[in-house]
Amino acid sequence: MEEIRIAVIGHGFMGHEHEKMLSDFPGIRLVGFADRDPSQLDDVRPGLKRYESDEALIHDPDVDTVLIAANNNQHHDLVIAAAKAGKNIICEKPVAMSVAQLDEMERVAKECGVTFTVHHQRRFDPDFQTAKNIYDSGTLGDVYLVKSSVYGFNGNMHDWHVYKSEGGGMLYDWGVHLIDQILWMFPGVKVQTVYADVRNVINKEVDDYFKILLRLSNHVTAEIELGTYLLTDKAQDKWFERHWLLSGNRGTAYLDGFEPEGKIVRTTHLLTNVQGERTMTAAGPTRSFGPPPAGTLVTEPIEIATTTHADYFKNYCKAAHGEEPFLVKIPETRRVLKLMDAVRESGRTGRTVDFES
Repeated sequence: MEEIRIAVIGHGFMGHEHEKMLSDFPGIRLVGFADRDPSQLDDVRPGLKRYESDEALIHDPDVDTVLIAANNNQHHDLVIAAAKAGKNIICEKPVAMSVAQLDEMERVAKECGVTFTVHHQRRFDPDFQTAKNIYDSGTLGDVYLVKSSVYGFNGNMHDWHVYKSEGGGMLYDWGVHLIDQILWMFPGVKVQTVYADVRNVINKEVDDYFKILLRLSNHVTAEIELGTYLLTDKAQDKWFERHWLLSGNRGTAYLDGFEPEGKIVRTTHLLTNVQGERTMTAAGPTRSFGPPPAGTLVTEPIEIATTTHADYFKNYCKAAHGEEPFLVKIPETRRVLKLMDAVRESGRTGRTVDFES
C-alpha cells in the first residue's frame, strides 16, 4: 500500500503537533511545511522540505494531501487553492469562519474531485470516549443531563487567538471541539433549542467564557461550559480541569481529567416517599436532602477508554485507501458551525434560539 504524502501549511502550535504525530506514522510520509512567517520554519526537522510559500507547497507534485494548520481566517482560501491544485485536504478546526464559506469550500472540493475532511481529533479523547461509552451502554437508564466542562486560570489566550479578525476566541478554539463531541455523542438526535451566555471576561476582542444549554429531542439537556479565568488554589496539575457528568434514572457517572478518573454512583433502592422526620443540616432543616442512610449509595468502577489522537490518522489512512469512510464528514462540521451561529445569537440577545425543532 502506497504511503500518503502529506505536507502541512502552518508550523505554529498545531503544526508542531502534526510534525510530532506524523514524522514516523505508519502509512504516511510527512513531506514538509510552509508558513507565512519564515522564522516558524527554523526548527523543522532535517530531511523535511521548507517551502518558500503556501503556493509552492500546494503545487508540489510530491504532495498528495495538504493539511491546513494556518490561522482560522486563512482556511477558506487555502482549502480552495489546494482543491484547485488537485490535492486532497485535511483542515484544522474550525473548518471555516461561516457556513457560507464552508459551502463554497465543499462545492469546489467536489468539483475538483478531491477528498476534504476536518481534523476533529478530540472525538478520540479518552474522557469523551468514556463518557460516550457510558451513555451508549444504557447503564444509567434514561439519561436526562450531560455536562461537559473545561476550566483554566490563565485568562488571556495565545498568539493570534486574541484577535477577532484572525478567528480567535474560545468558541472557535475549544468550543468547536466541545460542541462536536456532544453532537457526535447523540447521532440522529435533533437539537431543539439553544441558550448561551458568551462573555469577554479578560480579553477585549474575543470570548473567553461560555455556557451553552442544548435541549435535545431525546429529552437530554446538554450543558457545555468553558472558562479561561476560573481560579482555583488546587495543586498545579488541577489548574487545567476537565469534567463530565451524566445523570439518568438509574444512576450518575462522573469523570474528571483528560486522563479521566471517575465512578458510577447508584442507590440500592429508591424512596417512594420522603419520611416525615426532618434532618438538621448546615443548610437548615430538610427532608429531601438529608444524608442517605448507610448502604444507600454504592459505586461502580468505570472502564476508561484507551483511544488516542493517533486514531484519527489511522482512520484517515484507511479512508484514503477506500477501506472505510472518513470519520469526520463535512455535513457534520457544517452542523457544528450552524450551531455556533445559534450560540452567538443567543449570547447576543439573551434569548433561547430554536434550532432543529
